Amino acid sequence: MRSAYSVQTVRAAERALMARLPEGALMQRAAAGLAAACADVLRRRGRVYGSRVVLLVGSGDNGGDALYAGARLARRGAGVRAVLTAPGRAHAGGLAALLAAGGRIVEGAEGARSADAWGGHIDLVVDGITGIGGRGGLRPDAAELVRALAATGAPLIAVDLPSGVEAGTGEVLGEAVRADATVTFGTYKPGLLIDPAAERAGALHLVDIGLGPELPAVPELEVLQYADVAALLPVPGAESDKYRRGVVGIVAGSARYPGAAVLAVSGALRGGAGAVRYVGPGAGAVIARHPETLVHAGPPSKAGRVQAWVVGPGLGDGAQAAEAVRDVLAAEVPVLVDADGLRLLDAGALRERTAPTVLTPHAGEAAALLGVPREEVEAGRLAAVRELAARYRATVLLKGSTTLIATDDPDTPVRANPTGTSWLATAGSGDVLSGLTGSLLAAGLAPRDAASAGAHLHGLAARHASDGSPVAAQDVAEAIGAAWRDVRA
Repeated sequence: MRSAYSVQTVRAAERALMARLPEGALMQRAAAGLAAACADVLRRRGRVYGSRVVLLVGSGDNGGDALYAGARLARRGAGVRAVLTAPGRAHAGGLAALLAAGGRIVEGAEGARSADAWGGHIDLVVDGITGIGGRGGLRPDAAELVRALAATGAPLIAVDLPSGVEAGTGEVLGEAVRADATVTFGTYKPGLLIDPAAERAGALHLVDIGLGPELPAVPELEVLQYADVAALLPVPGAESDKYRRGVVGIVAGSARYPGAAVLAVSGALRGGAGAVRYVGPGAGAVIARHPETLVHAGPPSKAGRVQAWVVGPGLGDGAQAAEAVRDVLAAEVPVLVDADGLRLLDAGALRERTAPTVLTPHAGEAAALLGVPREEVEAGRLAAVRELAARYRATVLLKGSTTLIATDDPDTPVRANPTGTSWLATAGSGDVLSGLTGSLLAAGLAPRDAASAGAHLHGLAARHASDGSPVAAQDVAEAIGAAWRDVRA
């Protein structure tokens, strides 16, 4: 599992560790890891000796890390230039080390011409402009320098995080570096794992600098890996029957959106449900595609026993749809609310529920639930998912390029899903996710675990289904089994 901590927590841990180490030892550890990562990139492009490296050096410790790493590369025969974005405030020890190793120091304006000075050829750019305390995007002069060097096509490695992004939230409030890779130290920072900042980080490489013992046991953000998801997935035993495996009820579809019913049922069946009870006007389409489905005309409370309900995909907005949502929310079993169900739910009734509730909005639906512009949700996804969970006393799965899962307990880490793909931006894929997650709820997973495992499998299924080509929602549903096998392999 990947864990990420807030800026305040990381700083406190660093102070505690530095108090036990010789002066400068922590920076040297970071610089050694950074230099090793840079050398790997240079070797893949040819060799370290004779390569040309530009360091973008700010006034903070990230600039010091870059300078010391540059000194290590220079001692191995690389030509290294440090471009100072804050002349007079760069790390003195790092500057001395680089000069002693044969590196050169230039200021920002001259640094923008580094590519020309080297005949237009640079092998690597290292971004050490700002660190985890940076706020508000790059200053104009730094942004101009970054653009000039990006135009050379040289790969760029960010030191700890791309300069200009918000380390604690994943927001990008101005111009920011777009890295090919980020070498981060001690622990991940939330901004490396949450879009829009995460998409600027590139490949992530964590350097162990001994910070682990100083960090609290509970992180701010966590990302499940295959083994973590595999441990959550239910596997039927010798004594299992369809009821022990979990029966999920699906209330979805309408005359306008009959396919939503089929897709939600598809996700539930392939997600491991022992049985699916369908309630709604799409029974004919559902049975034609999935004859094993148990169908009922409604209301949901009369359809028979279930261990969880999914309500909302393609439901429409009529009186019958609103009544179905009310009926489901009155049930004493876990309920997942998606799509049209989110517009029809009664917030008061939701908060009064004693059984668990999972809400699965996309950014637009989340914005409507919070009463804010969609752009505000997309820019601050971490804050949005936390506010939704707290306001509605529910587990919230906020869909998007980085899917986030939060509970209404502020001390429980938010989870970020690492398997998302842009191919999921297709009609009906959310319906499949709802059915899949509902089946995991019915199997007995806790809401946070069901949402996390559902999002993980959903993303993997999309990757299987697309193989780099366009994909439809039903393709994603049919690939869930392959995703399940991947996780358990």
